[in-house]
Amino acid sequence: MVRRVLAMVTVACVLVACLPVSADEKAKQPYWPEFRGPRRDSISLETGLLKKWPKEGPRLIWKYSDCGRGFSGVSIAEGKIFSAGDFGDREMLFALGLDGKLLWKSPNGKSWRGSCPGSRTTPTYVDGVLYHMNPTGRVAACHAKDGKEIWAVDLTKRFQAKFGVWALAENLIIDGDKVLCLPGGKKALAAALDKATGKTIWTTTGLTDPAAYCTPVIATHKGVRQMITMTARSVISVDVKTGKLLWTYPYPMGYPQHATPPVYHDGHVFVACGHSTGGTMLRINPDSSGVTKVWHMRRFDNCHGGVLRIGSRLYGSGCRVGGKGFYCVDFLTGKMIGANDTVGKISILYADGMLYGLNHKGPMYLMKITADGVKVVSQFDMPGKRKTNIYLAHPVICAGRLYLRQGSFLYAHDIRAAAGNR
Repeated sequence: MVRRVLAMVTVACVLVACLPVSADEKAKQPYWPEFRGPRRDSISLETGLLKKWPKEGPRLIWKYSDCGRGFSGVSIAEGKIFSAGDFGDREMLFALGLDGKLLWKSPNGKSWRGSCPGSRTTPTYVDGVLYHMNPTGRVAACHAKDGKEIWAVDLTKRFQAKFGVWALAENLIIDGDKVLCLPGGKKALAAALDKATGKTIWTTTGLTDPAAYCTPVIATHKGVRQMITMTARSVISVDVKTGKLLWTYPYPMGYPQHATPPVYHDGHVFVACGHSTGGTMLRINPDSSGVTKVWHMRRFDNCHGGVLRIGSRLYGSGCRVGGKGFYCVDFLTGKMIGANDTVGKISILYADGMLYGLNHKGPMYLMKITADGVKVVSQFDMPGKRKTNIYLAHPVICAGRLYLRQGSFLYAHDIRAAAGNR
């Protein structure tokens, strides 16, 4: 029985890894164009990677030490690495070459000096243009080749954006000609901007919740393309074409933090919030008029590291309940398949049959998927690891490299299973 289950999981992993790659991806490799990757699911199509690391970790190719203050991850396209950070009183976008050398910097408004100061979001790359939002709601489009700004919109001025104690932290989603964002508040719960000009295409009203820190998922359910995300108080779905509010589901929390991107599959949506709120599976009505709760698990209170679906399973860490464990649960039933109490709160990524997890305090884990969950194969501490550091930028795997950021430092590790790297 165990062997049969493990075989099914392995097949599912292979199928995930065989998802089609667009012509754009093929033409512009290395390619990781936005937060959570080309399919916005934290699943890399990389193969030929190490299945075990040396005790000190995989070989460090280079270190860049001037990313500025912040938690932004990296996006990769056109042979460049993009990110953001705070430099004094300004937030800056910047680009590095694949050799780790600075190519350009470009300002995007003022830096965030409130709670947990620093940059938040990862630049989104589409067709030679970067789209980025700073913590106070300045959305900018700039040329990827040199950082020159094309247009900018202040969501606070245009829509009276309403957000929480940690400012705005959603990563921008580009869908067709639209830049999708969630200003929050009565004037525009959600909004679509023209990606070429920044002009408003539509706004969503009818709910006055403040914005949270959640990056949306785009799903087509029974022919209706919708943006599913979380506000500070609710799970919501918005028609991408018109901006119509399709459905809402109250999701109050004891701690004001909705940061985990929803996971959509086959008419179901998994959402989670940390600090003991828990995770919930919802089923969308056939006509997208509402949702029904399928199951809830309080201990699956994912905070910020993300949740992955691989086959019929969900993988992700808890936050405050159940010993901050890392869980593997059945997608449709919520049945616990396995738990690991050693890796703690991690930001996760899947590649080449393995799970990668960066703990918010610095250890980096390589995990093998098993019939009853996961097994840690290797781990190492991030260079310069300190108790006071917080590691919130999600890891990225692209072209045989593992990119890890902590504060002003970005590290590029070689994780290819080449003869000289074993």
